[in-house]
Amino acid sequence: MRKYIALSLSAALVLSGCSSGTSTTTTTTTTPPAATLTPVTSSQVIKHVVVIFGENISFDHYFATYPTATNPAGENAFTAASGTPTPAGLSGTLLTANPNSTQTANGAAATNPFRLDVSQAATADQDHNYGPEQAAFNNGAMDKFPLSVGTPDSAALAKATGASAIAATNGLTMGYYDGNTVTGLWNYAQHYALNDHSFSTTFGPSTPGAINLVSGQTNGVINDIGSAADVVSDGTATGLTLVSDSDPTGDVCSSASASVHMTGRNVGDLLSAANVSWGFFEGGFDLTVTNADGSTGCGRTTTSAVTTTKKADYIPHHEPFQYYASTANLTHVRPTSAAAIGTNADAANHQYDTHDFTDALAAGNLPAVSFLKAPGFQDAHAGYSDPIDEQAFVVTMVNAIEKSSFWPNTAIILAYDDSDGWYDHMINIVNGSQSAQDALVSAGVCSSATASSTTALPGVDGVVLHAQGRCGYGTRMPLMVLSPWAKKNSVDSTVTDQSSITRFIEDTFVSSQRLGGGSFDSIAGPLTGMFDFTNNVAPNPNVVVLDPKTGLVTSGN
Repeated sequence: MRKYIALSLSAALVLSGCSSGTSTTTTTTTTPPAATLTPVTSSQVIKHVVVIFGENISFDHYFATYPTATNPAGENAFTAASGTPTPAGLSGTLLTANPNSTQTANGAAATNPFRLDVSQAATADQDHNYGPEQAAFNNGAMDKFPLSVGTPDSAALAKATGASAIAATNGLTMGYYDGNTVTGLWNYAQHYALNDHSFSTTFGPSTPGAINLVSGQTNGVINDIGSAADVVSDGTATGLTLVSDSDPTGDVCSSASASVHMTGRNVGDLLSAANVSWGFFEGGFDLTVTNADGSTGCGRTTTSAVTTTKKADYIPHHEPFQYYASTANLTHVRPTSAAAIGTNADAANHQYDTHDFTDALAAGNLPAVSFLKAPGFQDAHAGYSDPIDEQAFVVTMVNAIEKSSFWPNTAIILAYDDSDGWYDHMINIVNGSQSAQDALVSAGVCSSATASSTTALPGVDGVVLHAQGRCGYGTRMPLMVLSPWAKKNSVDSTVTDQSSITRFIEDTFVSSQRLGGGSFDSIAGPLTGMFDFTNNVAPNPNVVVLDPKTGLVTSGN
């Protein structure tokens, strides 16, 4: 029976994946004669990796019609360069006869994808939990997004912004932006490399996504306080897998009623053991700062001018390294000095505020590996953040790095923790699960419990199981690389996931060590297709500076 389920689902998923489209990787790099080529590797030329890790965006939500923007009057215009490749976005019947528009279970919310303009940058948050996201995929049919994950905006908001009436229904999940709103990211795609086959490692919200980024492994969680709804049995008598958001146990800013911690290793452990400098920098982590509104400590808040929502700057369940005893800074100890930031000797144990990153950069210190997490109002999470505030943070950080002396040997990776439940049409299941919270095929079933094992667990009736609660890959999300070594104006279709970033860091700084223990880093697709290491000269050296407010290019080409 298990084999039948696995084979049936496999066939459905392969067919669905094949119908989702392909893209061609192109680059404007001029290749010198073969005799002059001196191939290099990332470890030879990349000395700094900066991961800017945003919140809750699917690929189709931001790049559905790239590189074609609508360009209405009054909005930032975007015109793609000649020869720009087209990624696997939305076109043809996916726009005009989408399966979500004909699925009767969606009721009045049944709709084709529709454009949201810049006046609609503030939207309601969609459902992005582990089970509902699987149910939206409906065994590969990809047609129950309004029913399973859609959340409406108010009718008054939709009317006030001129949005389609469908935005006031669960059909809002089908909304997408183009280059007139996510102008900065579209301009980065014009100048650097975009991947159109990158997925969340597993289904689910922010915390699993953040944990997958640094460990590729959501199994091995310990429910310390009241988090039964956030974990699921891994198929053994006592083991658990994390499938939802729960704060890190012991963080002074964490909830006192629900928290967990992780066992096993993360990429920070590998870097520290190799004496490679690194840090995770999250807005609001510095509890000594007082904001303009008078808020301080764990209660520091900022109100977005776009969403008019007041949100905490520091969100504990977005900080993955706080879940591990080896890498936690639970009391938010401040760094010893700007020069010490990122080193093993620093009192902060590699955990910092985003202003510590810019302080260190200004002082001439850029750790080998940096993870940047915006304060809440700028992290792109619908409901309290938005694309405009996100753009301001991303562009400000990228501009600072590009203008520094470190840029010639730096790779900036733009990635996301989860899709927020926003519609995306592509599916790629590589790891099965049958747990109480799975729902892709039917209630309790993602796919065969023995499909694509990465973590061997004790056998049942002679069948070797792997850790349950890890159905994935999940929803497709944007992934970009900005670097002098990135291919220019290119689209790469290598299948990757969040742990591909872990793999790239491992390959670059710790001689391709892997975390083991079931981490997806062992099966992750490489990021090398987004780079050009064929010559010992960086192929894309121009510094491209954008305006943080508009996302328009102010210098560079």
